[in-house]
Amino acid sequence: MHIPDNYLSPQIDGVLFVAMVPAWLHCARAVRQKLDARHLSFLGMASAFSFLLMMFNVPLPGGTTGHAVGGTLIALMLGPEAACLAVSVALALQALLFGDGGVLAFGANCFNMAVVLPFVGCAIYKFVAGSEPSALRKRIAVVLGAYIGLNAAALCAAVEFGIQPLLFIDAAGAPLYCPYPLAVSLPAMLIPHLLVAGVIEAVATLAILEFVQRVAPDYLIGPAAPAREKSEGVANRSASRVAVPVLLGVLAVATPLGLLAQGTAWGEWSTDELTELAGLSAPPVGMAEGFSFEALLPDYSLAGLPDWVAYIMSAAIGVLVLVIIFKLLAASSNRRVSS
Repeated sequence: MHIPDNYLSPQIDGVLFVAMVPAWLHCARAVRQKLDARHLSFLGMASAFSFLLMMFNVPLPGGTTGHAVGGTLIALMLGPEAACLAVSVALALQALLFGDGGVLAFGANCFNMAVVLPFVGCAIYKFVAGSEPSALRKRIAVVLGAYIGLNAAALCAAVEFGIQPLLFIDAAGAPLYCPYPLAVSLPAMLIPHLLVAGVIEAVATLAILEFVQRVAPDYLIGPAAPAREKSEGVANRSASRVAVPVLLGVLAVATPLGLLAQGTAWGEWSTDELTELAGLSAPPVGMAEGFSFEALLPDYSLAGLPDWVAYIMSAAIGVLVLVIIFKLLAASSNRRVSS
């Protein structure tokens, strides 16, 4: 679901980036009001969860691949505004350091995965859970929220791809950017996400959420936070401070499993691959002559290292950078409160 550069027109990229600016500002204000330094530090770990989940590619129908995002997970733990910032920072790191997702398309990717996904997922959870939900109803709400949230994001990406040949063509009528119309992009994106990726998102969200609720409930202040009296019973256990980082470490070491999936995610092909797959005699002009950016560690690779080792090291680098970013924000929050 990471839209690369040049699949969307600069106009669409620009509109979605501009639309994200007030969303980021609103979410930053909300996070500043609701999260203290301790929760900001945990937000870094939550962002790392999202980063790692997006490295676990799984095979999807049609020979493509997909991944979970974790946006609803973070929204349920810390609120959708916090999820927006956490996923946005993870996406920025992926685009700039690893070349996963476009730089110009950053606003589009954030709109889909950092706004639509967590806010829709959180809204579905609240609607299904109701005011006094049972444990079973909460689980059903988590699963439906995560599943629908991811598919809502996939729908947005499909529409963004599909409107390109409607809006941006050359004098001969050939598409300048993504050549697939809505009749192709909608089923190509939605069917695999409805059948597989959404299920994986739901299972991962429920599993990680219940783990954190059990070992570190005092970190949670979002819609899925446990009752205060329950969280206080676990808050002082030293193990609760270690369990979440240990889980991050386990996930980081396991990320090479994402290399087993063959194929490329739909809409993330190189220009040459797209030209061949679409049966074009030449690549769309806007893609062939578009923006180019060389990431430092493209495709999570490191020169001279086996792919699986480079993947683990990339995961470790990503987790470390995200945790440090939010630790610095937490320290800044502490200084602001002290002054």
